[in-house]
Amino acid sequence: METQMQTRKLGKSGLEVSAIGLGCMGMSFSYAPFPPKEDSINLIRKAVEIGVNFFDTAEVYGPYSNEEIVGEALAPLRDQVVIATKFGFNIVDGKSTGVNSSPEQIRKAVEGSLKRLQTDVIDLLYQHRVDPNVPIEDVAGTVKDLIAEGKVKYFGLSEAGAQTIRRAHAVQPVSALQSEYSLWTRQHEKEIIPTIEELGIGLVAFSPLGKGFLTGKIDENTKFAQSDIRNIIPRFTEEARVANQALLDLLNQFAQRKNATTAQIALAWVLAQKPWIIPIPGTTKLHRLEENIGAANIEFSKEELQEMEEASSHIKILGERYPEALERTTGL
Repeated sequence: METQMQTRKLGKSGLEVSAIGLGCMGMSFSYAPFPPKEDSINLIRKAVEIGVNFFDTAEVYGPYSNEEIVGEALAPLRDQVVIATKFGFNIVDGKSTGVNSSPEQIRKAVEGSLKRLQTDVIDLLYQHRVDPNVPIEDVAGTVKDLIAEGKVKYFGLSEAGAQTIRRAHAVQPVSALQSEYSLWTRQHEKEIIPTIEELGIGLVAFSPLGKGFLTGKIDENTKFAQSDIRNIIPRFTEEARVANQALLDLLNQFAQRKNATTAQIALAWVLAQKPWIIPIPGTTKLHRLEENIGAANIEFSKEELQEMEEASSHIKILGERYPEALERTTGL
C-alpha cells in the first residue's frame, strides 16, 4: 500500500488525525477470543507504518489490559501518533461496576492511564459515558484543569446528548464526540450531528462496520464465541441477521461497481458524510486493517450518494443496537 493516508481535522480544535483510526478495544475486550498480546502490538505498529496515527482505547477495556497493549506498542513511536483514551467507570476487582465521573475518579483514572500508556500526556481524553450524578460542568472543569497541568491535550465526550455537549463545551471546548455511526446506526443525524457541526466538534465514529455485520462476513448461520458481546445484541439474533441482509445487498452492489469490498463501501460512506467524521474500525487482523484503510481512497459522486440514501431509506433495520439494560451504561 503506497498511498498516502489523508488526514482530517476533528472539528475546529486543531487536532488532526488520519482519516481512519484504529479502535483497539477488540484486542482485549468484548470480542473474545483475543489474539496473543505480541500480535496486537505488531498490528498496532504495522498500522502506524501504513499511515494510521489515531488509536483508540479506554481504561475499562480489560479493564486496563487494552491501555497496556496500546502503550507498549506505541511507546517507541509516541511522537508520531495521537492516543485517545476514556475515563468514567468505577472499577472494582478488575470489573466495571457502573459509571463514575467524580473529579477524584477522573484524576485517578488519568494517572493510571498515563502509566499504562507509557506517556506523560493523553492526546484526547473522553468521558466514556455520561454520569447522571455528576454535573457535566464539573467533568469539563476537571478536564480543563488537567489540560492546564499538561496531562491532557484535548477533551472529548462519548454517546452524549445535545444539551450535555453544549453545557460541557461552554466550560472546556469539546474537540470530539465519539458515538456509534454507520449505515445501519443513524439516529444521531437528527440532533447530535447538527449540534456538533454548529459547535465545531468532530465525530469519531465507533462500530462503523456495525460490529462486523457490514463486512458481509456474518450471516444467519454464524456462531459467535460464548463471551462475544454479539450473542446478546438484539440486532444479531438469527431473525435480525436474515432481515438485515437487505442492507448488505445494497453495499454489495456498490462494492462490485467500485471494485471494493462491502466493508470498504460501508467505511467510505461514513467518510463521505462530513469531512470532520473519522471512523475507527477495530480489527485484530492485518489483512482487515489494510482493507479498512483502503476505504479512504474510495470516492462517491453526489449521484451515487443520493442513490445509496434513497435505497437505504427503504430498508428497515431489525433489532436494537444494545439490549435495553446495556444501552445506558455500556462502555462498548
